[in-house]
Amino acid sequence: MATKDAPVNNPMVDPVTGEYRVIAPGHTFKSVTEKVSRIVLTSHTPLGWWFGLLLAGSMAGLLLTAVTWLFLKGVGIWAITIPVAWGFAIINFVWWIGIGHAGTLISAILLLFKQGWRNSINRFAEAMTIFAVVCAGMFPLIHVGRPWLGYWLFPYPSTMNYWPQFRSPLVWDVFAVSTYATISVVFWYIGMIPDLGTLRDRSTSKLAQFTYGLLAVGWRGSVRHWVRYETASLLLAGLATPLVLSVHSVISLDFSVALMPGWHTTIFPPYFVAGAIYSGFAMVLTLAIPIRKFYHLEDLITIRHIDNMAKVMLATGLIVAYGYSTEIFMSWYSASHWEYFMMWNRMFGPMGWSYWVLITCNIALPQLMWLRKFRVNVGLMFLMSLIVNTGMWFERFVIVVTSLTRDYLPSSWGTYRATKWDYATFLGTLGLFTFLFLLFVRFLPMIPMSELRMMLPQAKVKELHGEPLPEAGD
Repeated sequence: MATKDAPVNNPMVDPVTGEYRVIAPGHTFKSVTEKVSRIVLTSHTPLGWWFGLLLAGSMAGLLLTAVTWLFLKGVGIWAITIPVAWGFAIINFVWWIGIGHAGTLISAILLLFKQGWRNSINRFAEAMTIFAVVCAGMFPLIHVGRPWLGYWLFPYPSTMNYWPQFRSPLVWDVFAVSTYATISVVFWYIGMIPDLGTLRDRSTSKLAQFTYGLLAVGWRGSVRHWVRYETASLLLAGLATPLVLSVHSVISLDFSVALMPGWHTTIFPPYFVAGAIYSGFAMVLTLAIPIRKFYHLEDLITIRHIDNMAKVMLATGLIVAYGYSTEIFMSWYSASHWEYFMMWNRMFGPMGWSYWVLITCNIALPQLMWLRKFRVNVGLMFLMSLIVNTGMWFERFVIVVTSLTRDYLPSSWGTYRATKWDYATFLGTLGLFTFLFLLFVRFLPMIPMSELRMMLPQAKVKELHGEPLPEAGD
């Protein structure tokens, strides 16, 4: 029986289960291929895409200006001082790394658990991961003050016998982020190879045929190719799965190894991982909802996907709420004067407003996702994704700034007010991220055609009878 939120006369609802479908009925192997490949192979680029690219490029130019001025003048253009030696750079670094977690989870963990609903969103979630890591990776480099010496952080062969200080959290970040970026890029590219072969065969431009043919590395869709492709995908998924837990755990150790009130706690690794997945799925929704509207992909990215992602957000949001509760409880139960004051200062100190913003955005408002009517409302879920991303940024702000402004000695207390260059750098990374993402959706298949074709009813019938699937476009 269909639920009252998903009426029987809605073609997107399965009349047997009452659930929204993962793909609209009526699609064939050819229609799926044509719908996705048409976005890439069209000779007419929508004006909206050009407008978005121009706007994002302008913001990326703002980033280039801010970073150039930073190189010329030094980190003094930011608001970092003593005692607040960390500021927007670390806040934005942790925020962007967190956003990248949903791509790995959707790609790797849901693949291992054979969750078919991931197939419509995993490609651009993986792309989102890569572009978020690009934005995050620049902050450890530029905030050290001498970015031209950043290669010192890598264990390269040195005639001076100079090696990185492996007790430094900065070195941990470099290894964690570089490993994460490498696996993410390889996983993303391997998953695109069958679709790149399809674009090669369907394109009419000589340049496109050469480019996609080069990227497809000789893909012909033979049984041997498919066996190797699926084996490689499973192996990479197995490698990427621990990264979901390890990368942000390593990032959290930047804080927890420091003897600062509010930082020196063992709950940070799971607390940071849950928050990363929380903000990551929010960003997937922020991207998926406009994309499905602009490119008319409502039949491929359906309400089922939005509903499922909302459920994951709700679950991880509750874990984050548990982390907040644990912090409050331990500040009281520890009987530590400094821990107690740290929590009081977060709530009612000079920057207490930021704490209540994060509680409102991360805990209070997301409770609306318990309601099915709210989860299947596309406009409200888009608004909720923006609210959660805002709240998760403020979470990092509260962790970094409020602990540093009020430490053990009142004589060393200070304050923090971000400068225009702090804001310019952050807005610039948003522009860079959007710029890269718009290039991706225009020139590469944002939805995996090969995986989506396997979800069609006729594909399951052929699989049942042991028949091979037709090639793309047949």
